[in-house]
Amino acid sequence: MQYLKQVMVILFFSFLGELLYLLIPLPVPASIYGMALLFLSLLTGIVKLAQVEDAADFLLGIMPVFFISPTVSIMTSYGSIADHLMVFLVICIVSTLAALFLCASVSQWMIRKKRGMKSSGRRGGTGK
Repeated sequence: MQYLKQVMVILFFSFLGELLYLLIPLPVPASIYGMALLFLSLLTGIVKLAQVEDAADFLLGIMPVFFISPTVSIMTSYGSIADHLMVFLVICIVSTLAALFLCASVSQWMIRKKRGMKSSGRRGGTGK
């Protein structure tokens, strides 16, 4: 029953994302709207992490299953993309490295910011 409640919370935000997609004339997928709303709700405390954590962990655990169908589709259309295989490989490598660099940079920035907050808190907030 716990998973059902948590999945319903996630689906509620997905539904809100679908509504925003219909109301706002921007080329942003509905799932992005929904996950942004869920993220903001978690940040503000409207939704507690415990209200979605187990279901989110489960969905992340089975996420590779969702990539099986697209992978099979790519394999079956190999003849169509064979002429451009090097372009696809370069795009995949460059985009993967860019995402890796961006995630690492944001993580380092957040860790440094957190360390700075801890060190300024221990010294009475002077920041020295």
